[in-house]
Amino acid sequence: MTSLKDNKLYIGYTNNLEARLVEHNNGETNSLKGRRPLKLIFYEALPTKEEAMVREKFYKSGRGREVIKIILFKTLKTLV
Repeated sequence: MTSLKDNKLYIGYTNNLEARLVEHNNGETNSLKGRRPLKLIFYEALPTKEEAMVREKFYKSGRGREVIKIILFKTLKTLV
């Protein structure tokens, strides 16, 4: 997801993507309340929670942020 307010990425995992997006945009998540609205720009579906947690940790790392920016180059360019 990206914040349409500050153009920063939000990286997380969930087992219900639609509900999570609604929660975030309704201000039900304190850490993102001031960054609303949020827009879904990318997701990956993984078979287990453990794999999702590993991927989330990677995307939040320095190398992972580089990878996500390469994957989303055109999308992020149009958001600025």
